[in-house]
Amino acid sequence: MDISALDAGLNEQELIEFTQQLVRTHTPHEEGRGERVVAAFLLNKIKDWGWRAEVFDAGGRPNIVVTLAGGGGDGPTLAFEGHLDVVAEGDLDQWTVDPFGGEIRDGKLYGRGSADMKSGVAAMLYGTRALQLAGPFPGRVRLFLLADEEGMMTGAKAAVANGFVRDVDGVICCEPEGDEVCPISKGAIRLRVDFTGVMSHGAMPWQGRNTLPALARVLLGVETLEGALIQEVGSRPPLGAPSITPTVVRAGTADQMNTITGTSALYLDVRTVPGIDHETLLKRIGECVDTAARDCAIGSAVTVIDDRPWVETGSDTTLVTALMRAHETVNGVRPSLGGVPGTTDGTILTHYGKVPSVVYGPGGKWIAHMADEWVAVRDLKRYALTYAVAAQDFLHEGAR
Repeated sequence: MDISALDAGLNEQELIEFTQQLVRTHTPHEEGRGERVVAAFLLNKIKDWGWRAEVFDAGGRPNIVVTLAGGGGDGPTLAFEGHLDVVAEGDLDQWTVDPFGGEIRDGKLYGRGSADMKSGVAAMLYGTRALQLAGPFPGRVRLFLLADEEGMMTGAKAAVANGFVRDVDGVICCEPEGDEVCPISKGAIRLRVDFTGVMSHGAMPWQGRNTLPALARVLLGVETLEGALIQEVGSRPPLGAPSITPTVVRAGTADQMNTITGTSALYLDVRTVPGIDHETLLKRIGECVDTAARDCAIGSAVTVIDDRPWVETGSDTTLVTALMRAHETVNGVRPSLGGVPGTTDGTILTHYGKVPSVVYGPGGKWIAHMADEWVAVRDLKRYALTYAVAAQDFLHEGAR
């Protein structure tokens, strides 16, 4: 495939500077105002290129959709997806650079969100622009720039609810995966378990009903359940094994350690793989909690905070094979098929929107959310070009 026309449409220096500006925009996911600032910055670039944007709200947070008709006749719709928010920078003492400085050092662009995923956002925009400048193409490209991926994925959920994915034939989520093409992602369930007993003096425990023994039993119970799941479904390459991880415990206060608390709470982060039915798993966790609470004569409740099923797109689908070929064309080597250890907006778009998705983007697979987060500067153009080649391949293949 001759990619010279696509390559010619990519201004690498402009792409690098654009990515630096994105990193310098402070957009932690818990602050919707930061997303509004970066959305305004992106809308200026979209306007400069003469593209038309639709902006919709989700939970008070802005989301952007751009649809470009190729002018080359009828064909499928390929989407690229990126999110606007980043996680907080955390302990500044762990950073050796300004988390929002966009500094380039030794070929690396540093900063919070540099990999996860402002480099992916920049690459998908500039890759689409290169495709447009190279001439007509069949079908359409749709760009999703969504809010709150690091939280409850309200942007992706609203995109599905508002019908923006109804005519999409495939979506490439531009999250960092270290040159792996990932058509499969783990599922995730976030749970809160509440226990209600009776508060009493620590010297007279018989007058109360302590919730902590029940909480301890549940901790041991979910550990046993995790082991049973691994026995039942095994480790699923390339995702690995399922897990049930206690992450937060809330009970009592240190200044009242002579008091038996009447309430406590436990939070669980559950990760699943193909072969695990979420409804059945939730029932098993609920039974574990009910048994512990009943044995301790206290009340309990399990609340599902979020439920994101595992998703899988066939490795032989046009979406995945087009991306595999594009990576090989640009980089001269066949990429590995990988899996996403967490969840992405693609999880929502695929499960609820019924759209095939694959995750592939610049940045290391394990660098996200860490101090001194970085992306290789050379990855920016490399991925932008790969996106353009993949889009050209997918759209022409679907138009035949």
